[in-house]
Amino acid sequence: MYTGKWQQPCCLCGDPDTDSRLDLPPRAVQLLDNSGPIAWQDIVGEVSIYFCESDWETVVDLVLDAGMSPLSRCNAARADFDLREDFEALLNDVRDEPDQDPLEREMLRESERVIAEYESDDHSEVRALVEARVVKWAMEDLGTDEAGVPADD
Repeated sequence: MYTGKWQQPCCLCGDPDTDSRLDLPPRAVQLLDNSGPIAWQDIVGEVSIYFCESDWETVVDLVLDAGMSPLSRCNAARADFDLREDFEALLNDVRDEPDQDPLEREMLRESERVIAEYESDDHSEVRALVEARVVKWAMEDLGTDEAGVPADD
């Protein structure tokens, strides 16, 4: 059954057999390797990156033990996202540039909730904690304040 996402290969090694996925805000695509030609403003919804089993173990260690984001090593060509132009071609309609702020705020709030829950009772899923930390770091790197509002360019 199609759920709206096409499973891509591992964003680190290209292995087509993946078992973990992280969902990121659209602006985070700028932090991925080879993302230069992608107009993140035209991304509709979140960006998903996938990892094979062995790379997922490395990502968990990198995020939870070393406190580092894996995004700069992930290939944007292997990310899954929808572009506004794709919808326009499908519907034969021109749409306005999507407002990414509400999605970013929601993802940042959810990330902060997951991190706080994990720190208080340690019952969160490891995948959710890794995703929460990566999202939070990405938004910080991209200049978003605590309220989830993008910094002025």
